[in-house]
Amino acid sequence: MDLAQWFLTAKESDNAATTIDARLPDGVAWTVGNHCRAIVHGRPYFAELFERIGELEAGDRLYFADWRGDPDELLTDDPESTVSATLTAAARRGVDVRGLLWRSHWRHFGFHADKARFLGEEIGEAGGQCLRDMRVRTGGAHHQKFVVLRHQGRPERDIAYVGGIDLCHSRRDDATHAGDRQTLPMSAAYGPTLAWHDVHLALTGPAVYDVETTFRERWEDTTPLSMHPGRSLASFLQNEDLTPEPLGEQWPPPPPCRTPPGGAAVQVVRTYPKIQPRAYDFAPDGERSIVLANTKAVAQARRLIYVEDQFFWGEQVGAHFATVLRDQPELRLIVVLPLAPDLEGYVGEKSTFHARRVAMEPVLEAGGDRVAFFGLSNQAGLPIYVHSKVCVIDDVWASVGSDNLNRRSWTSDSELAALILPDGSDPGAETFARGLRRTLVAEHLGCPEEEVPDDPAALLDAMRSSAAALDDWYAAGGPAARSGLSALPGRVAVRTRRRGGARVARARLREAREAGRRLDRAAALGARPPGQLRLLPLPDLTPWENVVGRIMYPVIDPDGTLGRDEDLQELSAPNGAQH
Repeated sequence: MDLAQWFLTAKESDNAATTIDARLPDGVAWTVGNHCRAIVHGRPYFAELFERIGELEAGDRLYFADWRGDPDELLTDDPESTVSATLTAAARRGVDVRGLLWRSHWRHFGFHADKARFLGEEIGEAGGQCLRDMRVRTGGAHHQKFVVLRHQGRPERDIAYVGGIDLCHSRRDDATHAGDRQTLPMSAAYGPTLAWHDVHLALTGPAVYDVETTFRERWEDTTPLSMHPGRSLASFLQNEDLTPEPLGEQWPPPPPCRTPPGGAAVQVVRTYPKIQPRAYDFAPDGERSIVLANTKAVAQARRLIYVEDQFFWGEQVGAHFATVLRDQPELRLIVVLPLAPDLEGYVGEKSTFHARRVAMEPVLEAGGDRVAFFGLSNQAGLPIYVHSKVCVIDDVWASVGSDNLNRRSWTSDSELAALILPDGSDPGAETFARGLRRTLVAEHLGCPEEEVPDDPAALLDAMRSSAAALDDWYAAGGPAARSGLSALPGRVAVRTRRRGGARVARARLREAREAGRRLDRAAALGARPPGQLRLLPLPDLTPWENVVGRIMYPVIDPDGTLGRDEDLQELSAPNGAQH
């Protein structure tokens, strides 16, 4: 396989200031000899992370970056296994613990700035350092989610975790989708305990060095952590640590994985905006390697694109996939999304549905019955929130990261993703991409992995049939359960808008009870069909709701190319990536 046909070259990444590829031969911007392992859901990821951090010794290094970090989030069922307790225990053992958390917007808007500060204070008291980072565009966020563990004198044990799972509440769910007992407030449509679907990646081999370099570039950047006068004053009054202490010299890359399992080529790609008034040292003009890499890979698609995403928003995303669907008449596209928006209230809901509709319309027009959109629901009859950020193309190329399919992930927020191809060292082995796709679809269909079809047409038919059977079964329990619960979010938003926390909690319990009654009525007519899939229709909006959505869309999904000499439509058009 010609890796340069799928991966970006160093020149195509279009960021000469970064050092991420400095040690590699000219033009090469990826490593080989890696092992990649998908970790589906937060509960197994947190359990593994807790175990691996507990094995770190004095002199080892733990670097992490995240969108949110909740000090009290449990990593296991042990009440002493909180994020804070785990990280501070490592620091007290002499592990070099460093972290960067997005400072977030004002907490009175429902954000989590104080959580990051508390975690930073606790790690600092233990001898580590965790800082709040506000080097973002206005309205933007640091959205990268990764942990790097490096072992002094034991590089074969080095590992990097990359993907969509934050070290915070709601993430510790598993395949049962009963939810994390430590639940974040979201739309009442999801009930009292939020069911959460997510994917993370465990990387071993030379690619660990590239993830670590991403952390080091942010940590060592000379741009002040906050250039906002108000936030700087608040940090001063709180006696907050804003000075990153120097990191030790970076150790050489871990050795290639020479014994099975191995054989993966990995490219680490990022998004950074161009920030003002002072730019990043390592990306003075920003970096767009995520959208550029996705665009190049999508141009190679011939048989199947499988996507799981939190958003799938906007005209550029729609055109991104519609272009290749028109050009490749045998190509199928399968997309798994949340059934209900995470935003509560009329404006948030309609903005979300508008953003989704303008992406879905051109895709459906271009692909027709070769395209299908699905949501997920759990055994309690409530929606499962899809937070995974996964794309698999032709069962060869895969992307797992923090980036969603929307404008802000492609241009405005900081993001990190790992792109994976077979490196050719074991031609007979199953590709990581195929294994990941089978694992995910098997859960959604409720069947063993070996029963998941590999033929794209058969796969699409199997998923449609499963979703239709489950929709029909739910329909027997009442009309609100039909068509992917499309009627549910608006009804819930009316109930909960402008209400206090106790009333919102009652609304969520009411949704769970109503779902239970629908299940009882449906079960009386027959057993529940297997799986989680629900058909996801095109959002139905009135002309006025479209106006509201169009006005608010730039707020929820900012475009980081504004003010720059580039156009996101051109960056994301697959035909433009062919050479």
